[in-house]
Amino acid sequence: MPMYEYQCESCGIVFEARQKFSDAPLESCRECAGKVQKLISRAGFALKGGGWYDQGYTAPSCSSTPSASCAGCPKASNG
Repeated sequence: MPMYEYQCESCGIVFEARQKFSDAPLESCRECAGKVQKLISRAGFALKGGGWYDQGYTAPSCSSTPSASCAGCPKASNG
């Protein structure tokens, strides 16, 4: 289930709530029962593992000979 952040318009606290996609947004603060607003948060997305790179999705500037500019490239470290 996703985690959502809310901010109270009355007391200003920011809190998190774990809700289903189908759940209605919260309307009141847990602390003071004031009106809350749903915040936009950064998504927690990360590509992990070597498979994504091993399947040919490398940077277009990669070459078979690693150089100083390839320091962050997984292909250069595996080469």
